[in-house]
Amino acid sequence: MTEITGKYADFEGLRERAIALRRQGLSRRQIRDRLYVDNNDILNRLLQGEPPPEWTKRPNAKDDLRERARELRLQGMTYDQIQVELGCSKSSISLWVRDLPKPERRDPSEQARLAARKRWEHELAVRDDARKHTKAAAAREIDAMSERELLVAGTALYWAEGTKDKSYARRENVIFVNSDPGVIQIYLAWLNLLGVEPERLKYRVMIHMTADVKGAEHYWADMVGVDVSTFQKTTIKKHNPKTVRKNVGDSYRGCLVIRVSQSAELYRRIEGWWSGMVTSSRGDHAPPLLR
Repeated sequence: MTEITGKYADFEGLRERAIALRRQGLSRRQIRDRLYVDNNDILNRLLQGEPPPEWTKRPNAKDDLRERARELRLQGMTYDQIQVELGCSKSSISLWVRDLPKPERRDPSEQARLAARKRWEHELAVRDDARKHTKAAAAREIDAMSERELLVAGTALYWAEGTKDKSYARRENVIFVNSDPGVIQIYLAWLNLLGVEPERLKYRVMIHMTADVKGAEHYWADMVGVDVSTFQKTTIKKHNPKTVRKNVGDSYRGCLVIRVSQSAELYRRIEGWWSGMVTSSRGDHAPPLLR
């Protein structure tokens, strides 16, 4: 302990002044400069038992990081793994977790697998960000569709997914089946453009027997804006135990069938529009194989 001599001989008087300054809210540095105390041991004794003012306390911004680092350490992570997870320095991690037991040494091959998995997770995140950016940029390119663009889009959708007439089986009925809510939305907008009254639309669900049938019926009814009681009887598909289905889970809601009543004339117009689109595509700007 430093001997109190010389300019510090009146220790008690110096202590009273130091405490008074401390209670005024001065920091240690300010008190040291004010009283000309250049010995840290003496300064500590002068301020012993006197709490620092609130403004001099260090912020606890890293408390959450510290707690998370300790959790990860207790899970068996190394400093390197914690650094990758939290993005802080290994020196800080060392201070935060040094009182915790060291994790058991893993087999080098297991360490390599963990490192490879971490790199792959990072790569997947980068790819996902790029995917989202591309989709968002492409969506902005579309802007609002004109009536003509909707007419063409709806005709193409119908010819891809709707029922079609055959020379050997006359079926001039407008019936559309799809499981994609976005496709259904565009199709209904197209029917509205064509002047098809809502009263002419008949809805029915097609779904596997192992799915949530009632939930799917309510989902599609809410989406198209009608009461579920107006739906026709749902078509249940029997499950083949030899088939491994991938369309399972909470997001599986089967397909929605939309039938337009008294639609023979409308079907003929759709077939005519499609024929016109095909003919138009064979113009001067069409690829050589289509001419």
